[in-house]
Amino acid sequence: MKFGLLYEHQLPRPWGEHSEYQLLKEALTQVELADRLGFDYIWENEHHFLEEYSHTSAPEVILACCARNTTPIRLGHAVVLSPPAYNPPARVAERLATLDLLSDGRVDFGTGESASRVEIEGFGIDHTQKKAMWAEAVEQTANMMTMAPYPGFDGQFFSMPCRNVLPKPFQKPHPPIWVACSRRETIHAAARHGIGALTFAFVDPAEASKWVQEYYEIIKSDACVPIGHTVNANIAMVTGFSVHHDAEEAKRRGGDGLRYFGYALGHYYVFGAHEPGTTNVWERFEQARDAMAEVGRGSGIGTPAQVQEHLAKYAEAGVDQVIFIQQGGKNQHAHICEAMELFAASVMPHFQAGESEREARKAAALAPYIAAALARKAWMAPIAQADIPVITSYGSNIIQTDQDETANVTHHGAADITVPLRDPLAPRRPQAVGSAD
Repeated sequence: MKFGLLYEHQLPRPWGEHSEYQLLKEALTQVELADRLGFDYIWENEHHFLEEYSHTSAPEVILACCARNTTPIRLGHAVVLSPPAYNPPARVAERLATLDLLSDGRVDFGTGESASRVEIEGFGIDHTQKKAMWAEAVEQTANMMTMAPYPGFDGQFFSMPCRNVLPKPFQKPHPPIWVACSRRETIHAAARHGIGALTFAFVDPAEASKWVQEYYEIIKSDACVPIGHTVNANIAMVTGFSVHHDAEEAKRRGGDGLRYFGYALGHYYVFGAHEPGTTNVWERFEQARDAMAEVGRGSGIGTPAQVQEHLAKYAEAGVDQVIFIQQGGKNQHAHICEAMELFAASVMPHFQAGESEREARKAAALAPYIAAALARKAWMAPIAQADIPVITSYGSNIIQTDQDETANVTHHGAADITVPLRDPLAPRRPQAVGSAD
């Protein structure tokens, strides 16, 4: 079983002048530590306007920084909010491919829509259409990363003409695709689309076993038709994270952070009434804390032995990856790093033993089903050579004369650049003969 770390970049009030600066710098330090310790993934969620709950509105920038100073750890861009009003599909394809090249092919493409009114209406999205928007955009983003040129698209929610979307990703045909799931039905949808299920819901191992079984049954069935150009058969689930040799100290260090994570999630997605720039989510959490359930065993919080026991149940259920919520509420950076080091030394080795062999067996067992799923896909037809448009330059900002062969133009506000006025490969016009002057 693999292990990942989830970053929402939570920042409860009160805020100081450099609070966000410190938050992001500490996160980079944690990621570099996770890389050295042997964690498999980091996941950076994209969110907008969700004060205190998530300050990660530009995960692609953070992941680029992570790519520079890490080596084996995979970089989960999760989730990319996929309806086109958030992110035009061509821009998503360009960003993912660039990051994939810079990281030597370590990017995973997580997708989603958001269920928060603060985000959805902030970008003018019709919440009744967001799932359809997601499906259209994700499929076309995958096409853009694989087709040269991309034939163009006239869809229900976005359109663009034929263009060659550049660069192309390091991984072929494209980075593995995932989708954020919070309900059983979404996991089923992930399997039907042939993509990984990022289950951002607190599911106990017994329930997880049912979800895993149903997911892989659909992957192996005729219902699986890939939305991308390959199948990513994986299911990941989240749990809390705070490891210490003293169980009560582990709870003291990480319990409130996990409870705040759940409360802030509920504030923006379920029960909250939010006034931008005004509502203090942390204060509301403190008022509600006594009414909330205590964090106990079975939450990823405890001694190494307790956490290992908890994770073993997910492994037995067939979960491919457990993603830890280690940065929640006001959890302290030093405590997070200490817990990561203890986990890597005392717990992780028990699950890493034989992992490569397990992955190989799984790949071999699924290979015929994946081949069948790809055969069912209706592929986007490439554009015929005769139909590729010729796009002429505007040229309207240059005064052309018969005498001048070049002109100086300003490009993006830079200094004048000398450019030819005619295509050097085009036939030249004959000179006039017999002119009086």
